[in-house]
Amino acid sequence: MAAKFEHYKAELEKFLNKRNKFTEYLELAEKKTGVQRLYIFLGVVALLALYLAFGYAAGLLCNIIAFVYPAYASIKAVESSRKEDDTQWLTYWVVYAVFGTVEFFSDILLSWFPFYWLFKCMFLMYCAVPASWNGSAVIYKRVIRPHFLKYESDLDEIADEIREKAKKYVDLSAQKAMETASDAANKLE
Repeated sequence: MAAKFEHYKAELEKFLNKRNKFTEYLELAEKKTGVQRLYIFLGVVALLALYLAFGYAAGLLCNIIAFVYPAYASIKAVESSRKEDDTQWLTYWVVYAVFGTVEFFSDILLSWFPFYWLFKCMFLMYCAVPASWNGSAVIYKRVIRPHFLKYESDLDEIADEIREKAKKYVDLSAQKAMETASDAANKLE
């Protein structure tokens, strides 16, 4: 157990010492306070966790965390020429969409649980973590993909039917709009 803890600590310290804007701010805070950046980072994480557990507008903070980095990483993936990052972030958004749909129906019950926003945020961060073991890949491969493959032809039929009906109603709406505009123009003459 201690060896595993040391491994994770070493990985976190390696991450916190990479050169980027985030670590530049950590380095500045480390110089100003004399506190190691690892402890500064862990303190900020602890404060965020406390806020998500007990703070006002914890849902907003949770959703910001769940959107900002994944959206940024998705834009970077779209602009890169690598397929792997596209797949990673498309998988995240598929899992997020399924989670959001399930959450819509269970939110009224779940939001009453203590630490709901903290656990939701931790789950979404697990899904977004840029590592081979990230949650979105695991959930997609073990839960979503098998169900999708099982019902793919049924879902395709439903999607085609919805597409046809939507096209019919859009065309009908456009025709009605043209008729209304024509009637209005005729009345002005």
